[in-house]
Amino acid sequence: MIFDYDGVKRVLADQDTFSSRYGPEWLVFLDPPRHTKLRALISRAFTPRSVAALEPRIRELSRGLLDQVIERGEMDLADDYSVPLPMMVIAEMLGIPLTDLPRFKRWSDVILNMSYTISGGAEEGRAATEAFHAVTMEMNAYLADVLTERRAVPRDDLLTRLALAEVDGEHLTQPEILGFFQLLLVGGQETTTNLVNNAMLCFMENPDQLARLLAAPELLPSAIEEVLHYRAPLHWMYRVTRREVEMHGQKIPAGKLVLPVIGSANRDPKQFPDADRFDITRDPNPHLAFGLGVHFCMGAPLARLEARIALADLLERVKNFKRANNDPWEPRRALHVHGPTRLAIRFAPRSRVH
Repeated sequence: MIFDYDGVKRVLADQDTFSSRYGPEWLVFLDPPRHTKLRALISRAFTPRSVAALEPRIRELSRGLLDQVIERGEMDLADDYSVPLPMMVIAEMLGIPLTDLPRFKRWSDVILNMSYTISGGAEEGRAATEAFHAVTMEMNAYLADVLTERRAVPRDDLLTRLALAEVDGEHLTQPEILGFFQLLLVGGQETTTNLVNNAMLCFMENPDQLARLLAAPELLPSAIEEVLHYRAPLHWMYRVTRREVEMHGQKIPAGKLVLPVIGSANRDPKQFPDADRFDITRDPNPHLAFGLGVHFCMGAPLARLEARIALADLLERVKNFKRANNDPWEPRRALHVHGPTRLAIRFAPRSRVH
């Protein structure tokens, strides 16, 4: 495990020494040149211009979710809002009906639990692997039907783009498309969910910073970056050494799993003054929450937009919010993500928009 800022930066950026080949056939687990060609296929869907076009629909979805709870004066922020919002967005981008969302949530949770397999042979790791294989078969059958439809009747969505795409003159294989599907499902939902939940936690734990933000709403983009620094939604990535390498006086043999710990790097006091203080005006703020190098998160513009819309709506409509109880919040079960599984809050009831 690599904990310091410079070390994590090196591991994430140095593809020649630290390979990404660990895990299923997903984009994040591929190395160039294959990674470069496959990433180009869907990167257009996540350009700032493409993402900006989604803003009206994201606002509509956010407003609809808050309308369902705003009169109650209480909600589970995760279940009622921050889980469904990004899942709805990525489902519509993929071209999947929203009626299938409960199934997607179950699939996503099973995939995330693959983080337990790094312990190597523990009972929890074996159970996670078996569940992942079962879900992969289920997703593969689901996807086969959808791809048949898209090839017959193309639509303006990501699954159509993948179904018809060619790399080096060849169509993508079913396993490659399945890998995209699994990655987008998890990556498009889990990290943004945690970003929104973590932001609200930070605001409740730091009322002085919340007061600053409410007095100066234009600080919201800076506040989001500080949440990414202070409570990174993704705490580590996977890399494998291609050859023996020395770091901090220690030799890591070739073929070893290395975990660059982003959450720790973001709190490195050598890089961040007052690293453990939540400061919505932190500048500069060179956090590593979205990774670095060729695997820098292509969904970063979408995550930032969703967080900006979600938090602006919450701060405007959910007034005087506070934790519904003083119990320690339960973390997400997967080892490599960071955020609450549930977050019960109370607030001043208000009327629905519609």
